[in-house]
Amino acid sequence: MAEKIVQTAGRDALGEFAPEFAHYNDDVLFGENWNNTDIDLKTRSIITVVALMSQGVTSDALRYHLMNAKNHGVSQKEIAAIITHTAFYAGWPHAWAVFGLAKDVWNEKAPEQTDKDRYQNEIFFPIGEPNPYGDFFVGQSYLAQVSKEQLSVFNVTFEPACRNNWHIHHAKSGGGQMLICVGGRGYYQQWGREARELHPGDIVNIPANVKHWHGAAPDSWFSHLAIEIEGEDGSTEWCEAVSDEDYGALK
Repeated sequence: MAEKIVQTAGRDALGEFAPEFAHYNDDVLFGENWNNTDIDLKTRSIITVVALMSQGVTSDALRYHLMNAKNHGVSQKEIAAIITHTAFYAGWPHAWAVFGLAKDVWNEKAPEQTDKDRYQNEIFFPIGEPNPYGDFFVGQSYLAQVSKEQLSVFNVTFEPACRNNWHIHHAKSGGGQMLICVGGRGYYQQWGREARELHPGDIVNIPANVKHWHGAAPDSWFSHLAIEIEGEDGSTEWCEAVSDEDYGALK
């Protein structure tokens, strides 16, 4: 699956002061233009660096796009050739300025990736922030809302061996929950039944008023989309934790 560019800089810096500009920056320039697959991301990065260099831009904007180029596969040898070539058309002083930034970017030691970083690179949906419902989980989990329109959809990510407590989605009619597995390996178990192993692409339909739990395998991160099904008088009842003994007995 192609990498999706997501940008929030506009809203972070200007969301309240200039919301329309922030929208164009985050949703149109980066959201639509940068995600147009007619040109690959490496080529787009090179074009952007050349365009900014030609205008004499040597601010943090150029440093960001140099880092972007490096992250999308432009090597030190390639960026040196790109800047040298552009210098004949855009000006020698511009090249000197850009080389100063490029040396810093390509000489930077890449920060050591955490397990979370490595796992994020394996899945399409964002991992998000530590789960605010963490009191009802054994281990560390994360939550990211991926849709607010029509249906509220969250990506829930579990570190290895993390699982939520037994719980029940109550409703007088309708209700329940759907899980769509998007990464790693995990489990789902309904009260009184054997646990089911889950893999990306698996879907779990959980009826209302059924006691159950779900979480990661001991040796794997795990992510699923959680979709709450609309129902009458819906609520969630959190119950006891899944014991280490019961969890350790899973095969």
